Amino acid sequence: MEKIFYPLTRRRLRAGTHMRELTADVRLSHKSFIQPLFVEEAIPTTRAVKGLPGVPVDSSQSVLRNIENKLNNGISKFLVFPVPASKKEKDFDFSFARSVFSEIREHFGDDVWLAADLCLCSYTSHGHCGILDKHQVKLVNHLTVEVLSNYALQLAQAGADCIAPSDMMDGRIGAIRTLLDAMGYDDVSIMSYAAKFSSQFYGPFRDACHSSPNAKGLGNRKSYQISPLNRKDAIASAIRDEKEGADILMVKPATLYTDIIAGLKRETFKPLAAYHVSGEYAALESLAAQGLLNREAAHLEVWSALARAGADIIISYAAGQAKVWIDKMEY
Repeated sequence: MEKIFYPLTRRRLRAGTHMRELTADVRLSHKSFIQPLFVEEAIPTTRAVKGLPGVPVDSSQSVLRNIENKLNNGISKFLVFPVPASKKEKDFDFSFARSVFSEIREHFGDDVWLAADLCLCSYTSHGHCGILDKHQVKLVNHLTVEVLSNYALQLAQAGADCIAPSDMMDGRIGAIRTLLDAMGYDDVSIMSYAAKFSSQFYGPFRDACHSSPNAKGLGNRKSYQISPLNRKDAIASAIRDEKEGADILMVKPATLYTDIIAGLKRETFKPLAAYHVSGEYAALESLAAQGLLNREAAHLEVWSALARAGADIIISYAAGQAKVWIDKMEY
């Protein structure tokens, strides 16, 4: 019988679990994950978020139990979203946000790393990420940056390890870095929402933070968030933030923008964070609930794709499961 040789086969590298483990060029670790946390002033206990099963909005007390549970599961890094009880158009009160960070820091000390989402969308009566002009048709960049810089300083003073500006204002990274350094907080890092797109996948998040834009003249955020049709704008915005002092550059959303992650990876040595946003998470959870995919395997597949594209850090609503799932991951 004639022998048939396959000298160029790749299948030997896939032949068994041990070989697949040895030759995998993507390695996931729960230590690279950040868990988002919502903390609302006006609620006495947790409340559910539409589309985000297993992800509560916490009260200032229940968030401590939530963090304790996450620590027990190996997650020690958090991105915190304070949700105040009242909304205004200016003269915002950041005392609740300060108290959240102070309480968490006092309770857990250095066992946790706390990043503070920095934005005004949950503070403003119109739901936009900054201060609007009197006709509510334009976001006033310089006034917004001034307020955000002061807010960032207060959060650093309250115990935040990292400031994460998500507003997409021009020049805010430089302004925040300058103020933090001048006030002695040069060790507080900045994780910039550097390439944040105007996306349809933020719906559940807006329910969690009561942050849907509703101004009469400015009905959406397209004038300050990046268009999905403009790759160059995303890369340029991220590089600008790097030059202004950002320590970590974030791409948001994640799975639809792996080309941006990969492209940015070629342009910078800064760590890259990928935010698997609420709508992306909700899509997987909905399919899993209908029995159309394996929940655990689907999240692992998404995380692998983000790491493969170049993400060093993954922000995921399922981060609390990362250690368990990764440890028993089948190669």
